[in-house]
Amino acid sequence: MPVDNHDHHHGHDQDHDHDHEDRFEERLGEALHQAGGAYETDRRALVAAGETRGHRLLLRRRAAVVAGLASVALVGLGGALLVPGGDDGRQSVATGAKTPVASATPKASYTGDELIGILEKLLPRGEFASAEARGTDAELPPYAQVVYNDGKGKAAIAVGFDRVLPGSEQARQTVECPDKVLTPYDSCAVTRLPDGSALKIFQGYEYPDRRADTKLWTADLVTPKGQHVGVSEWNAAAEKGAPVSRAEPPLSTARLKTLVTARVWLGVVDAIPVEPKAPTAAPAQPSGAHGGAVASTLVSLLPKGVKVVAKSGADSGYGYVVLDDGKGRSLVQINVQPNMSDVEHQLFGAGTETLADGAKVVTREEPGEKGGAGVVMWTADTIRTNGFRVVVSAFNSGSQATAATRTAPALTTKQLRAIALSAKWRGLG
Repeated sequence: MPVDNHDHHHGHDQDHDHDHEDRFEERLGEALHQAGGAYETDRRALVAAGETRGHRLLLRRRAAVVAGLASVALVGLGGALLVPGGDDGRQSVATGAKTPVASATPKASYTGDELIGILEKLLPRGEFASAEARGTDAELPPYAQVVYNDGKGKAAIAVGFDRVLPGSEQARQTVECPDKVLTPYDSCAVTRLPDGSALKIFQGYEYPDRRADTKLWTADLVTPKGQHVGVSEWNAAAEKGAPVSRAEPPLSTARLKTLVTARVWLGVVDAIPVEPKAPTAAPAQPSGAHGGAVASTLVSLLPKGVKVVAKSGADSGYGYVVLDDGKGRSLVQINVQPNMSDVEHQLFGAGTETLADGAKVVTREEPGEKGGAGVVMWTADTIRTNGFRVVVSAFNSGSQATAATRTAPALTTKQLRAIALSAKWRGLG
């Protein structure tokens, strides 16, 4: 997990921060559908905006928080610290001199060394190596990570800290299970704790297309105040590039909950400096077209003879359907994005057709971006003279992360072009 470390020196350079940022944004993109803004510079990322949604400037500030920071914050546990118990996974309540971590008064700041020390004390007995961390006074959000071995194999474990704006779309999506059509996983559960905090426990994979057996399990919790703590664990010594060293990550779902809700972490979140210009209230309405209207409009434009077996929920500006025409499942996704003139030159280059009304259209047939075996992506991308963009893509699989289920997508590029150019979208812009 090569993240630049300002408090622990392990020979990492600044490029590692950017590598970790890319991995975090990639994972965060699996949870958000707000893509195609002025911060998108990669054309293919813009084309497949449903996968790269969420790359807004506000989120770029948070991008170096530990991978899998779809995690959450802390819950007061009556003044006692719940720590992992014996091998049976039961919790024990520590008190008095045996709880230096919990009994300490929250500090104004925490160094990376202190965060590592706290994390190691909260984990079950085992061996630790390759510790990295960043304290609360750094420019980027704090985190701590260690390689932990309970005698059954090495595993990377990380905890990251941040704030989210209460009531915002970002806060909601942080503790929302991903759509299985877009992000395959084994299990995900969200619960509401007595203090109003939301807790998400997720068990999935570092690579949704299962190109490697690296598992990723996370615990996510957000408090009503917007405190955000996220725990991630892998069944390998690093999130990417390291061989699998055990069958599963070491912490059970119960122990993930115990770790992410440890009382001491709230003080760490509170020690993060507050940005003077940070917004104090969530916007009344998310930007972009309402996701429910996007999905229903897409369904209304489909050709006859195809059956819709699944469709998306109310994600702003984005929608998808899974079709089955009797020849196998086919995913079709669409993004409806106003005010995209500033990236028009990146999207509409060679092969672009300009229509009589000034609208531009380009179609592409490319390999799928998620790595599913044999998956292809056919796309029609359109933009009106006022910057209103509609991009629709079809795949020859029911999910980009699974193997192809048919030779070609259920819709032709001609049909995709007609859908994207429909006048029905103008009412959503």
